Amino acid sequence: MTISQIIETLDAELLTPDADVAREVHAACGSDMMSDVLAYVKDQAVLLTGLNNPQVVRTADMMDMVCIVFVRGKRPDEMILRLAEARDIAVMTSKMTMFTACGLLYEQGLRGGVG
Repeated sequence: MTISQIIETLDAELLTPDADVAREVHAACGSDMMSDVLAYVKDQAVLLTGLNNPQVVRTADMMDMVCIVFVRGKRPDEMILRLAEARDIAVMTSKMTMFTACGLLYEQGLRGGVG
């Protein structure tokens, strides 16, 4: 699945316009606890979260994730967006709940997995 397909599936708004939306995403992780994220797939994954702070980007970067989706309509501030852009991480927001967003991505074939 590509980042572009995630945007379409989640009716999301891309907040990092220079992101490569053709990039492949191979797994997903939905959590508001960054300590739990550390146990999930590392490479080429998307992180779905309602947690809105710089630690989300730092965790995604450490785990080599390529995309962050802020659920429930949360919008990160400019500092968080600049941090993500510097690390080549696409950021988007969706009005969907985490449960619904994860379910839709699963339905489209995206899976999670423990590292």
